[in-house]
Amino acid sequence: MKVGAAKKEAGRAFSLITLRLPEKDQPVNAETFSYVINQEKRDVMEKREGRYLLRSNLVGDDPESLWEKYILLTEVEQAFKCLKGDLSLRPIYHQKEERIEAHIFVAFQSYCLFVTLGQRLKALAPGLTPRSVLDKLGELQMIDAHLPTADGREITLLRLRNRRRIIRFF
Repeated sequence: MKVGAAKKEAGRAFSLITLRLPEKDQPVNAETFSYVINQEKRDVMEKREGRYLLRSNLVGDDPESLWEKYILLTEVEQAFKCLKGDLSLRPIYHQKEERIEAHIFVAFQSYCLFVTLGQRLKALAPGLTPRSVLDKLGELQMIDAHLPTADGREITLLRLRNRRRIIRFF
């Protein structure tokens, strides 16, 4: 693996290491190559690991409430980002008021469905996320749909096994 690829893969951890690399024509051996882990930097990074600093203009709120609002904000942003991408709603260049309102309506409906799916998954399948379910559903090509009716019957919409034969019929 090349140093650039290793740096990219290591992320922030790469900043903890000081490398001494061989010159272009030198062989790689113990004399030309070495590394040192900066233990002081590592200790600081380890102390901060898993901690966040939030700045807010909401002075009356307690830290736990601020954290919950921040998490909610990130969930809303992620939901809109994912769903707008799934619905191919980007980029947006609406110039008519009705189209802007329609776009906001579709985005809001998408968000409502995303949150509802998340709540149902939390109750019924705690390990699943709305994103993972949408990814799996996106892989489906054909299914049989069984729809219950109000009077207890069931309507079954069968998948078309041989569409070409049916199309030729018409």
